[in-house]
Amino acid sequence: MKLDIRVVSQETIKPSSPTPNSLFNYNLSFLDQISPPVYNPLILFYPKQFNQDSKYDNPSTISNLLKQSLSKLLSHYYPIAGRIRDNLVTHCNDEGIPYLEAQVSCKISDVIHENSSSQPNELLGLVPFQLHGGPHDVPLGVQFNVFQCGGIALGLCMSHKLADASSTISFVKAWAAMAKGEVDVQAPEFVSSKLFPPRDMSGFDPKTGIMTTSTEGGHQVLVKRFVFRGASIEALRAKYGKSRSLEHKKPPSRIETLSAFIWRRVMTATSNRGLLLLLHAVNLRTRMDPALAEHSFGNYYRVAITVPNVGDGEAEEEEGGGLIAEIRDAISGIDKGFVKSLQGQGSDEHLDFLKQQSEGFIGGEVGFLSFTSLCWFDRYEADFGWGKPLWVGTPSLSFKNLVVFMDSAHGDGIEALVHLEEGDMGKLQCDEVLLQYVSVIPSS
Repeated sequence: MKLDIRVVSQETIKPSSPTPNSLFNYNLSFLDQISPPVYNPLILFYPKQFNQDSKYDNPSTISNLLKQSLSKLLSHYYPIAGRIRDNLVTHCNDEGIPYLEAQVSCKISDVIHENSSSQPNELLGLVPFQLHGGPHDVPLGVQFNVFQCGGIALGLCMSHKLADASSTISFVKAWAAMAKGEVDVQAPEFVSSKLFPPRDMSGFDPKTGIMTTSTEGGHQVLVKRFVFRGASIEALRAKYGKSRSLEHKKPPSRIETLSAFIWRRVMTATSNRGLLLLLHAVNLRTRMDPALAEHSFGNYYRVAITVPNVGDGEAEEEEGGGLIAEIRDAISGIDKGFVKSLQGQGSDEHLDFLKQQSEGFIGGEVGFLSFTSLCWFDRYEADFGWGKPLWVGTPSLSFKNLVVFMDSAHGDGIEALVHLEEGDMGKLQCDEVLLQYVSVIPSS
């Protein structure tokens, strides 16, 4: 279904108290500099409150509370109210962030129901910016959407130049606590540029791999939603767990299992293009010595690259289990020693490596399938006072060959948003093995 979304108002939310001149320049860290200039979108869907005694039964009341608490929070998260300049610094000038209000001409259940025909591209209207063509100097935008049923969707776009997914979630948690009037709201720590000093980025283009979902080299990039129910995921876990590679080892996790399964199905759909390496984002906070707090703001992640060792004629469970073992090995390489090196001279080597990978990607010599997950986000922590969200999701992103995992809105399943070129997606949607495990076949 096509969502009819009409923006009815827009204003600028500024910090409730001015930022001191001594904090005007917020330097980007090396990890901020190498992060892509895109927005990380997040959409939180809430049902209408039918309790007549509730002070949250009116969308206008809710929106005013969000604006007031956001203004207070920006005084703590002052770089977000500034403007990003030249991949080097954020000017903390309190210019503020855009806050839009919009009306959606359907019910919230029409969008998030498991059998809904809505697709990720259609959710783009629920967030305030174009993800790949927006105002990249503005760190954050918010859109407050009201459905015909009275339910609401809170859409955010946080700049990846300032924040990774963990920082975005920490911001949402703090905003929710502020809205509920909690006294001890966790303040962020801004230490990233001290831990990972900025550097000369000559010869490196952080935009490599970014594309619109409409065309890339004449090929349309499509995004489709595949839903795996809990029973299907457990069946795959049991199958891969029988592999000799995982014998006497920890059973495969749900994300490990779906990563291995989807990689094989995409490899089959793109069989004429060679081997696809697997990329998994790894949070560095707990891998530092000493470990960083969860509320440390910035980009604290690196990518683990798995080079699959594919054997001819290997049984599916053996290949899947072997790939999971290889994914674990790649992620374990992102350890305290790796992080310490990255803070010093190892940053030179890492930047050279990224440049080489970018050249290989542009030249078509290197193919990737990237995985990222929002399944670790506890929906209960996004309660602004009117209850937890029905669902936390994201629209399509700006990358080809990307898989985004999210908890399904209903039950114990996982939704996978898969971004592929049109021809490859056509093959994937007809893949008989895939269709044995997905409960929802995406509409074309």
